[in-house]
Amino acid sequence: MSVPVTERLDRFLADQLALSRTAAARLIAGGLVLVNGARARASRTLARGDRLDITIPAAAPPRALRPHDVPLGVRYEDDGLLVVDKPAGLVVHPAPGHWDDTLVNALVARGTGLSTGATGRPGIIHRLDKDTSGLLIVAKSDAAHRVLARALSARRIERTYAALVWGHVPRTLRVDAPLARHPQDRKRMAVLADGRRAVSRVEPVARFAVCDLVRVSLETGRTHQVRV
Repeated sequence: MSVPVTERLDRFLADQLALSRTAAARLIAGGLVLVNGARARASRTLARGDRLDITIPAAAPPRALRPHDVPLGVRYEDDGLLVVDKPAGLVVHPAPGHWDDTLVNALVARGTGLSTGATGRPGIIHRLDKDTSGLLIVAKSDAAHRVLARALSARRIERTYAALVWGHVPRTLRVDAPLARHPQDRKRMAVLADGRRAVSRVEPVARFAVCDLVRVSLETGRTHQVRV
């Protein structure tokens, strides 16, 4: 990889590989990143034209899904899918910090057959954040997964959220802004000129003293789109 800009090594890697700064620093500290053929510090300032050689370590084998018995509110179920009312506080699929206490683990405990999906994410078509409650569609077969994924991509599945926002929304708004990962904090999203287009419709529902209840309908599905 040839460097087109002047930037810190760890920051450049995080941006180019969609990593956290910590993960980028681990690659550098492990000697997996060479600058012009030599090891370098994470704080090194790259110059235009520097050559990077990066070795990506092999992914760890997938963890076995352990059952986690959590009561689930199933609102609809047939042979191909089910609709679950996910409570706030429950993570959707296994990830660092929540390997065995997720919605997927609860479905395994329930004995629900799930589509293959991505590694560690069987059945998952779309996600809700840990602290967000709401209806989640889960695929029970690979055929259903393909159909639902295509429908979601083609925007034939409508997703609407209720949100409390600080301040007041005087009228219905259409928010159209490009979103990308924050350049300093890869866990956050920000409005950036080179981001991916994110479109939301925001309708006021109720007004309170210092905040409003609004209905947010998504036309696209970007990470943290409703929050940003």
